[in-house]
Amino acid sequence: MSTGPSSTAPPVLLALRDVEVLYERAIVALRGVTLQVPRGAIVALLGANGAGKSTTLKAASRLLGAERGEVVAGSILLDGASTAGVAPHRLVERGVAQVLEGRRCFSHLSVEENLLLGAFVRRPSRGALAAALERVYVRFPRLRERRRSLAGYTSGGEQQMIAIGRALMSDPRLVLLDEPSMGLAPIIVQEIFEGVRELNERDGVTFVLAEQNAAVALRLAHHAYVLENGRVALEGDAAALRGRDDMQRFYLGGSDPDRRPFIDPHRVRDFASTSSKENS
Repeated sequence: MSTGPSSTAPPVLLALRDVEVLYERAIVALRGVTLQVPRGAIVALLGANGAGKSTTLKAASRLLGAERGEVVAGSILLDGASTAGVAPHRLVERGVAQVLEGRRCFSHLSVEENLLLGAFVRRPSRGALAAALERVYVRFPRLRERRRSLAGYTSGGEQQMIAIGRALMSDPRLVLLDEPSMGLAPIIVQEIFEGVRELNERDGVTFVLAEQNAAVALRLAHHAYVLENGRVALEGDAAALRGRDDMQRFYLGGSDPDRRPFIDPHRVRDFASTSSKENS
């Protein structure tokens, strides 16, 4: 997030420092990832499928264990305090919410019942619960219209709104949003991202947005990191990255036949081989 020469940079809400992740104690997914998320920012994680975007988010939310993954090196800090050993639901209580890739709605429950599930971790009063629901319905008006419908009978875009709304019901400071545009029509993507922008600008919610659609993400984000083969290959101000020639070629639809990856793949293979031996 760019600042003027006399301005004070916002405090860092989330920081990853040299984080390495293994799945099943053998598969290297992240290789020394370092990034930081200032409070009140929208930070984009860009890269192709398999680059490590989802793994980065799950490392931050402590959800790797469900997929036999673990952080084997480095540190993850929330408000300057390590999250090592903190249960995922405790992180939710501390203001971290993740919207997983694929929406993950409960199809047999209504739209409103799905939303209410997101509030239980903080045990709100009836009045606070009603206020939280109203906040979601203001941001996503079509959910109010479908509130009694079964989530399984709603569209993909509506299910993405449900998933984001369910996260908002926990009153988060930080939302980790994984591939929100996947499989959705451009007009629905625009509606969802406009909701994210309003939540950031009006309510101060911080977002980390993992996206393959770099063109859309860079228009929304303040800062961005490009992941490639589990490493941070590039980072910078989102507006500046949007104008780079190599970003245009790799992530915004270019077709240069001589293009090369940001990271030498031979170095990545060497690292993976060494890391696997060290952890065997």
